Amino acid sequence: MATPITFRAVMQPGGPSFMPMQVLVVPVEVIEALGGKAVKRVVVALRDHTVRLGLHPLKSGERYLMLNQALLTELSLRSGDEVTVSISPDPTPNQVDLPEELAEGLSSWPEAEAAFERLTPGTKRALAYHIESAKRPETRSKRVISVLHQLATGGHPFKPWEGWVRVGR
Repeated sequence: MATPITFRAVMQPGGPSFMPMQVLVVPVEVIEALGGKAVKRVVVALRDHTVRLGLHPLKSGERYLMLNQALLTELSLRSGDEVTVSISPDPTPNQVDLPEELAEGLSSWPEAEAAFERLTPGTKRALAYHIESAKRPETRSKRVISVLHQLATGGHPFKPWEGWVRVGR
């Protein structure tokens, strides 16, 4: 892996309006040292925590990193905090870390696994996050089943499976 580049940045509110995110702006000189616009995914170290993130473009030529609320809480960060950031190009930018339930489900349902392998890395990451973000184990399981069914039957993985039966509502 390349030698990380370290810089200081201030946490700023940002990201899409429907997502409670904070952003860290990565200066142009850091982007150039990383390899320029070709680098889209990076490994970032913040407060002894390492995370793989995407670099998002700004009109100024700078890029920014989006940090979700769960990560901010874990690192005790909030808007206005100044942090030391170590960043390097992701050596495996297409790698997707799957939740255990999804990995098990894919390995036991070949049709779903084949469809999953045809998805883009970004869609795979979004599905993994969708499942990981569930707070209750029951919700995680339900999401895994829905995604697997949609993949195996040729449906869109983010469209809800209509096979659920609602009881008591």
